[in-house]
Amino acid sequence: MSSVSGKAFDLSLFRRVMGFVKPYKVVFYTALGLTIVLALLGVVRPVLIGDMIDKYTVTGDEKGLLYLTLIIFGILFLEGIIQFYQTYLTNWLGQSVTIDLRARLFKHILSFKLRYFDKTAIGTLVTRVISDIETISEIFAQGLLSIIGDLLKLIVVIVVMFVFNWKLALLVLIPIPLLLFATNIFKNAIKQAFQDVRTMVSRLNAFVQEHITGMYVVQVFGKEKEEQDKFERINKEHRDAHIASVWAYSIFFPVVEILSAVSLALLVWYGVRNVLGNAVSFGDMVVFILLIHMMFRPIRQLADRFNTLQMGMVGSDRVFNVLDTDERIARTGDLAPEKIKGDISFKGVHFAYDSKNFVLHDINLEVKSGETVAFVGATGAGKSSVVNLLSRFYEFDRGEITIDGRDIREYDVESLRKNIAVVLQDVFLFSDSILNNITLNDPNISREKVIEAAKIIGAHEMIMKFPDGYDHNVRERGGMMSTGQRQLISFIRAYVTDPSVLVLDEATSSVDTETEEMIQNAIERLTEGRTSIIIAHRLSTVQKADKIIVLSKGRILEQGSHFDLLEQEGHYKRLFDLQFT
Repeated sequence: MSSVSGKAFDLSLFRRVMGFVKPYKVVFYTALGLTIVLALLGVVRPVLIGDMIDKYTVTGDEKGLLYLTLIIFGILFLEGIIQFYQTYLTNWLGQSVTIDLRARLFKHILSFKLRYFDKTAIGTLVTRVISDIETISEIFAQGLLSIIGDLLKLIVVIVVMFVFNWKLALLVLIPIPLLLFATNIFKNAIKQAFQDVRTMVSRLNAFVQEHITGMYVVQVFGKEKEEQDKFERINKEHRDAHIASVWAYSIFFPVVEILSAVSLALLVWYGVRNVLGNAVSFGDMVVFILLIHMMFRPIRQLADRFNTLQMGMVGSDRVFNVLDTDERIARTGDLAPEKIKGDISFKGVHFAYDSKNFVLHDINLEVKSGETVAFVGATGAGKSSVVNLLSRFYEFDRGEITIDGRDIREYDVESLRKNIAVVLQDVFLFSDSILNNITLNDPNISREKVIEAAKIIGAHEMIMKFPDGYDHNVRERGGMMSTGQRQLISFIRAYVTDPSVLVLDEATSSVDTETEEMIQNAIERLTEGRTSIIIAHRLSTVQKADKIIVLSKGRILEQGSHFDLLEQEGHYKRLFDLQFT
């Protein structure tokens, strides 16, 4: 995922980037046209200054001198206007491509299976979505069009030099082969440096993201020093990668200045004698001096522009690697009922997170519409995996899962998930209001409906104690709320969607007794008339279930009602005795 192309310039990759320009081709070609005009206008001023010296200054023609001066000022003004629009359009184009590409990338990431996020650092994805795409905008703002403009300006300058005096032109071009050689070395060195910088930025983002998220664990176990040492090592590697690029620039730019000075010295050495001998006019000497500066400036900038382009290509390669990652749930189903009944069937289902080590083996069970079914068992028994398969967060490897007699793969994924509400043990809240965390910004869920649900759950008074009530911002991950409060918010979130299937995944394991009683009362009302699946360690929360499934190492050991399982005196009976005796 972090690999980059080994080519100096990957044409196929560049074509993919340019594909995002199609909606803005009018802007692109307008900016290109302005770039060409700027390159042509740039050499007009030196030529006019040469004429000003040879035709008007020497002859003392003040009127002609004033006229030409006004023309030069007019050209400068025109250049300024064109430069403004060219800069604005290229940057606008870069940002427009960026917003389209970033939206497409984020949409693609939203479709990934949860398995992808299990093996990919979140900080790495943040780097791809934010900073890597930002480098692509520079392809247009400071890369492609600027390279075209610099190359055209260089060609025009050299052509004008030969038109004025081919001998002087050949003389000032003597250092160019050495400059091209130095530019090639610089280009290769800076390319590797940029790749190293992007890699270290990704590592740094991943480390910071992970450790800030897990700061509680770091501080609880007193590992601040160890984590600080790790951070400093990564930070130093990040610094060293940047210094490598700085080192390349610090060598290349002085080389360009020295060779520019050599070219100018050769011109002065040869030109002065010829001016004195009337073989070369003084105006031509001034023109050549100005053209030398105009020639070396784009050469120096070309290396910089090319590496801006290369850095954008490195970023685009990383972004397209994510876009080309096929980790999406197959969305071939088109069955999208408004409501499902909730008849669920598992037949011979096998599942492995890594396609090798199976966590579910030959799962067979039937859940009738309106039934409450509980899964119990030790940690790692496979309870949550069953739920993940039902909601199609993961794909099972073998077997069949049906809802209302239809294979779940026949259902439209969005429609399926809208009919299944899940309350997790680890509740995630966004940095937003309580109301928006409950509705998830669904305009079809009114404030009145939320308040009514909160009252049914018994959380209305709790919410109203916050300074802004339902408009209170819970901050990142709900850090302003207790575990029990977050759990209640999650429960209301599930309730307001009026699901056909309700899943409670350890929903009461992290709450106090009082909050658990509130949830138990709400569960009885919420599960009435709808299919409910409860995953729990506390057997007290599942005793009223119609059916209890006992899982161990991914296999169903026992199933039946609470009293049936107690009479069997098997695995469930042992779990019950451990908790209540």
